[in-house]
Amino acid sequence: MRAVEWETLKWVNWYNNRRLLGPIGYIPPAEAEKAFYANLNTLDMVA
Repeated sequence: MRAVEWETLKWVNWYNNRRLLGPIGYIPPAEAEKAFYANLNTLDMVA
C-alpha cells in the first residue's frame, strides 16, 4: 500500500510540475502558472 501511494505521489508531482504541454509552448505547467501571475502583476502595476 505504501509503495503504491509513493508512486502515485511521484506521478502527481510529475504531472503538475514537470510534464511539457504543447498548447502552452512546451513548458511545464508550474512555469506557465508562474509566468501568468507575473504578467498579471505587471498589468496591475501599469493600470
